Amino acid sequence: MRRVTWILAIVMSAALLLAGCGKKDAGSVVKDLDHVIGKLESYQGTGRMVLQTGQEPQEYQVEVWYQQPHYYRISLTNEKKDITQVVLRNDDGVFVLTPHLHKSFRFQSDWPENQGQVYLFQSLAQSILLDTERQFTKEGNSFVFDVAANYANSGQMARQKIWLDQKNLAPQKVEVSDSSSNVLVKLDFTQFEFGKKLEKDSFDMQRNMTSWDLKSLDKDAPVSGAVTQPAAGAASPDGKAAAAGTAPNAAGAAGKDAAAGAPASGTSATATADGGKAPAASPAQDAAAAGKAADGSAKAPAAAPGSGGTAADAGKTPAAAGAPAGGAASAGGTGAKQPAPAAAGTAATGTAGADKTAAANSSAGFGLIEPSYMPKGVAQQDIRDVKLGENTGIMVRYQGTYNYTLLEVAPQTQTVSVLPGDIVDLGYTLGVVTGDEKKTLTWTYEGIEFRLATADLPHNELVKIAQSVAEEAGK
Repeated sequence: MRRVTWILAIVMSAALLLAGCGKKDAGSVVKDLDHVIGKLESYQGTGRMVLQTGQEPQEYQVEVWYQQPHYYRISLTNEKKDITQVVLRNDDGVFVLTPHLHKSFRFQSDWPENQGQVYLFQSLAQSILLDTERQFTKEGNSFVFDVAANYANSGQMARQKIWLDQKNLAPQKVEVSDSSSNVLVKLDFTQFEFGKKLEKDSFDMQRNMTSWDLKSLDKDAPVSGAVTQPAAGAASPDGKAAAAGTAPNAAGAAGKDAAAGAPASGTSATATADGGKAPAASPAQDAAAAGKAADGSAKAPAAAPGSGGTAADAGKTPAAAGAPAGGAASAGGTGAKQPAPAAAGTAATGTAGADKTAAANSSAGFGLIEPSYMPKGVAQQDIRDVKLGENTGIMVRYQGTYNYTLLEVAPQTQTVSVLPGDIVDLGYTLGVVTGDEKKTLTWTYEGIEFRLATADLPHNELVKIAQSVAEEAGK
């Protein structure tokens, strides 16, 4: 009898012990999560992300790669528009690539350490670890955390729910909501693998520019800078033109505001497709030229030696999509031919800003896209044509409570800049903010490059204006 009692006691103790081991609480899961972060070497994940930050939902296919200590590759593809953007971090800096436009933006930043991203495992894990008021539940094979959303560039995002696999704590799903519990971002991971073997050249800028449309990076893709497309004008990570027969040329900031905010120490280089060779101008020189355009000066200043030369075929400007053929461009909508620019990097204007319709359909070769959002107390001042190197653009100036300019240009060149900056997720695309006292937000959408420059716009207003551009472009 005593033996039976002992056996029952042992069986019950074992059952209780097993039951206790299989029951995880929030504290034990957080401890395990901290351990996973501590030994994290690499991962690869794919998923589907839906953004509800605008009038219509935007859907993206997301692919994210990480290799310790600081190599990142994030690919965001809008399949409806057939557009892919790639964010890279490697030993040369941080890059935002728009490969289908052969355009890259390089800047100095400690991204993503200074700002969270919903598709990065480190960001999700840290938000769980740091929120002492986290809420914890279980759903099926998932641990679910409800925590504060800590995304530096979005004041709308207040809370997020994160689903983690109970077996290995890999992310399964994320929902980010505003203060009214409206879901703004939903990300469903279709695959996530810790310890994925990734080659270092997977994070190479040139390889990603030349093989961006492949499901996986082509090991036979050229890494020397040669681009298969004739007009690619690929640029190397150090900002120098890589393709043979290309010409460096500066693409400066726009307007007085942008000129005031252009760091004198920054460098930029662009590669044209016409085979001409010219010394590069500095961003400050191009910005100053654009500022003269903002004043309505119709006469382009002569290029100083070494500040910017003419293209090989001075009378031939690469045609933008929809631009008049043969270099002919209407000035103010009159149909008159616009003279060739005196020098790359100088600026000329074709309108005085009085006729907005003419300016909106001028020699830029595209229609003006105005933001649907304007801060209270701000009014549009004027619309002007500007000439920046090989590109003709439209600049709109706003004044009032806040003062800012918006430049729109269909870029003919690939630009690489080396400036301190930060990535801004606009929902429909990625932008880059550069400058301190004078800020410039640069982004590309549907083939148009936008530069929003200001000295006094708060960050949240800057983002709202940029986000409203997509709403107008989609109409």
